[in-house]
Amino acid sequence: MIDPLLEIGPRVTALPIVHGSGDFAWEVRRIMATHDFDCVAIPLPASFQPAVEQAILNLPKPSIVVQKEMRTEFDTLFVEPSNSTQESDALDEPELGASYVPIDPCQGVIAAIRTAMGEHIPRYFIDLETARFEPHTRLLPDAYALKRVPIQQYAAAVLPFLQAPQQAQWRERIQHMAWQLKQLSVDHERILLITSILDWPWIRAAYMERQLSPLEQDLVHEPETFQVDSETLYFLLGELPFITELYERARAELSDDDALVIDGMKELLITARREYRADYGNRARKITPRLLATITKYIRNLTLIDHGFSPQLVDVVTAAKQVVGDGYALHVLAAAKQYSYGHQLDLPEIRMAIGEAVFPREEGVCKMISRLPGPPMTWSQLELVPRPDPSQASDWKQKWDPYSQCSWPAEDELIENFRQAVFARAAETMGADLAKTEKFTSSVKDGIDIRDTIRHWYDGDIYVKVLPPKQGSLDCAVMLFDSPADPREYPWRTTWFAEHQEESTMAFYASSYLDQPVGPGICLANYGGALFLFPPRTIPDIWLDPRLDFTSTLEERLLAAACLHTKSRHIALVSASPPGTAWRGLAKEFNKTWVHLPLSRFSDSTVQQLRMVHVLNGKQVRSYAADFIRRS
Repeated sequence: MIDPLLEIGPRVTALPIVHGSGDFAWEVRRIMATHDFDCVAIPLPASFQPAVEQAILNLPKPSIVVQKEMRTEFDTLFVEPSNSTQESDALDEPELGASYVPIDPCQGVIAAIRTAMGEHIPRYFIDLETARFEPHTRLLPDAYALKRVPIQQYAAAVLPFLQAPQQAQWRERIQHMAWQLKQLSVDHERILLITSILDWPWIRAAYMERQLSPLEQDLVHEPETFQVDSETLYFLLGELPFITELYERARAELSDDDALVIDGMKELLITARREYRADYGNRARKITPRLLATITKYIRNLTLIDHGFSPQLVDVVTAAKQVVGDGYALHVLAAAKQYSYGHQLDLPEIRMAIGEAVFPREEGVCKMISRLPGPPMTWSQLELVPRPDPSQASDWKQKWDPYSQCSWPAEDELIENFRQAVFARAAETMGADLAKTEKFTSSVKDGIDIRDTIRHWYDGDIYVKVLPPKQGSLDCAVMLFDSPADPREYPWRTTWFAEHQEESTMAFYASSYLDQPVGPGICLANYGGALFLFPPRTIPDIWLDPRLDFTSTLEERLLAAACLHTKSRHIALVSASPPGTAWRGLAKEFNKTWVHLPLSRFSDSTVQQLRMVHVLNGKQVRSYAADFIRRS
């Protein structure tokens, strides 16, 4: 049963909606599928009906029906005849624009017309013909509330905060639509009115008046239909193009689309992750389910700060940027704007923006006003560093000086902090296998041994741990991020010396930095493995040292160099797998011992950040490198 709150008289039922909302479009389809109506009243002028209904037949291919503004006698009062120059004519000419109807599957009015056409229900376009359309809109509660409350409760909650019509045209349109409903009620018993929630109470009040008369309507241009450039489709659709595509896919597959506005965001992140991996390959950060959960939590918090339930695009991209990096955020942005359902129409194409459009074969920008305005849109600024243009990257590579290179200090500090953490964990591990347990007497020593205490629970004794003193110190660490390493993937092999006493002497193998220019004099490479000596000291380049020529792999050369140059008996080794027989034999020849730390003990995001190394073409590049360096 339709709630009495939505009834306008005995024969008219109003369905107040928020334009451009997928949730309201879903609610319109649900009500029309569960109730019988004789006809549907549409809040658009009759001149739009042929073009709009023809364009709806092309869905899921979106389009736009445009009605250019008609010049009135009032406009000509401000036009002074001038034959001097075209420039003076352009200055005297009053600026005109156009109004339009977005043929958007997630638009409630379009969903109503589409459903009525499919069910062969008569449609009547009842709005007033206006030469220039004056829109009215305002911020409204999030439409996601319809998942928890029925539409009549949503409308009742909004009702106290709605303002009465202030514009003369708005009042005339309300009166005209009410008069049209009176005429329809003569021949139809069950009329469904689809209207903006901002107009609903005033149409109802006007309908209750006893004296209503038709108003004089303006002369208008014949509407034209265009397709919208795919890059600017975002400005036409009420929901994200990606979410709109999911609605259309669910409609075609007859699957549930009740919660697509929220679940679609999760699918957006997964789709962007897939494209991000395909683009970056081995250089892509590993975006785990846990990391995706962190992104969704971040999105939720940003949405709540904006007093909403459904996230906006800027919130989604901001969360992706802050949690993963610019590279993934750019793929999220690109995926959100994708709409691949359907093909291009055989129509002239226009480019859209907020309140503007560029038409084919016309110069300049035309002001655009939606006949079905949703909540107001605003520009949001978010800084993302894009990948360089191929031609620009090629130019940077040609200007590279092969005799001058240095590191990026921010990354030096990051990896030195990691090296300190590796030393600290390795020191804790050294000698841990020699730990003993004994019964508690007068001291807990190095802590209670819970395992042995539980094992001897029957005698009631408490056991404590006794750790041996640390055996020696550490001055060398080897980190193998990719093992076994393919020499073809890591052609860059060098030894870097410390610039100051807080840096290590470092030898490593990495991917070719010239393959990834990111700015003028700035390139990016990925470590495959690295050797650190701290305190720093001068050593021969390990890749040219003939004493290490007996090794056969990149990893063995790093390990052999560590054994050769360390002054400590123990060497910290970070790798995915523990050292095998060959590596243990190599250490034994030098009378050294590996202190192995599994790579899995460190988070994937941390390791991925550490593997990135930006190479600068001279120290002078450091002054502007931060403007180009981003985290993938």
